[in-house]
Amino acid sequence: MKKERARRGTSKRRILITGGAGFIGSHLCDRMVREGHDVICVDNYFTGAKSNVAHLLGFPNFEILRFDVRDPLRLEVDEIYNLACPASPQHYQLQPVRTIETSVMGTVNLLRLARETGATFLQASTSEIYGDAQVQPQSETYYGHVNPIGPRSCYDEGKRCAETICFDYHRQYGVRVKVVRIFNTYGPRLSPADGRVASNFILEALRDKPITIYGDGLQTRSLCYVDDMVGGLAAMMDSNDDVTGPINLGNPDEHTIREIADLIMSITESKSKITFGPVPEDDPQKRRPDISLAIEKLNWRPTVELETGLARTIGYFRRQFSMDMPG
Repeated sequence: MKKERARRGTSKRRILITGGAGFIGSHLCDRMVREGHDVICVDNYFTGAKSNVAHLLGFPNFEILRFDVRDPLRLEVDEIYNLACPASPQHYQLQPVRTIETSVMGTVNLLRLARETGATFLQASTSEIYGDAQVQPQSETYYGHVNPIGPRSCYDEGKRCAETICFDYHRQYGVRVKVVRIFNTYGPRLSPADGRVASNFILEALRDKPITIYGDGLQTRSLCYVDDMVGGLAAMMDSNDDVTGPINLGNPDEHTIREIADLIMSITESKSKITFGPVPEDDPQKRRPDISLAIEKLNWRPTVELETGLARTIGYFRRQFSMDMPG
C-alpha cells in the first residue's frame, strides 16, 4: 500500500536529490535544508562540485553520497528529485554514452526506488526536448523537432526517453511522477566551464577578451534565474498528485544573443569586443517557453529581472576569480 505523501510545511520529509552537487541541484539542496527536511545529496562529480554544497556539511539534516545513478540505489525516502545528468553540450558531447545511460538507466533505477518506497518522483527534463523548435513559443503539447542521431542527441533523446519511462511507471505501477522541462537557467554556482551563453560571455567580459557570438547574434534565449527555477521545482513537487506534467519551467522573456552580450558588457564595464563564429550543429535558433501551464497549475512564474540576475551572477564569478588569484 502506498504511504500518504507529506505536504510541504506539515512535516519533515526525507528528500533525495540526485545531481545535488550540480548548479541547480545545490541550490535545491539549500532550500530543502533551510526548510528543515532531511536531505541526501547524491552526485558522482562528473560535472557537479563538492564545493557547491560544502557549506551544508555542518547541518545535521544534510548528508552527501558519492554515487552514480547508473547503479541501483537503496534508500528510504519520501521524495526524489532527479537532476542527475550533464546539461551542457560541452560536457555531454564529451561523454555521450555516459550521458544517455545516465538519463535512461539512471531514471529506471530511481523509478524502481520510488516504486519500492512509495516516494514521489520528480524528473528534471529539459527544453532540449523541443530541439530546434519550429513553433514559438514552445508549449508542452509541441512534440519537438529533434535530430535523433546528431551530436546533441545523447542528451535530447536520453531526456525524451526518460520522460517516456516516467509515464510508463506511472501508468503501469502507479508511481507518483512529476516531469518538468527546464529552460535555460543561470545564477551563482554556474560552472565557468559550462560552455553556454551566460557563463561564456561573463568569463570573456571579465577578462576583457573577445566575446564570441556563434551566428549573427539574432538567435534568442530566455534565461531564468536559479532561485526562480528552484521555486518552480518545489512548487511542482508539492502540487496535487494528478499534476504529473510535463510542465515548462523557464522565463518567457526573450532576448537575442547580442542583447545578452551587450548587457553583460555593460554590467562588467568590459573592454571586450564582439566577434562572430559559425553556428554549432543543431543549435536552436529560438528557445522560449510557454509557461501558461505552470501559472495555472503551480501558481508559479519567474520574478527576477535579467539585469538583476546577471549582476548577481557576475558578482559570483568575480568572487571566484579573486579566490583563484595567487596571494
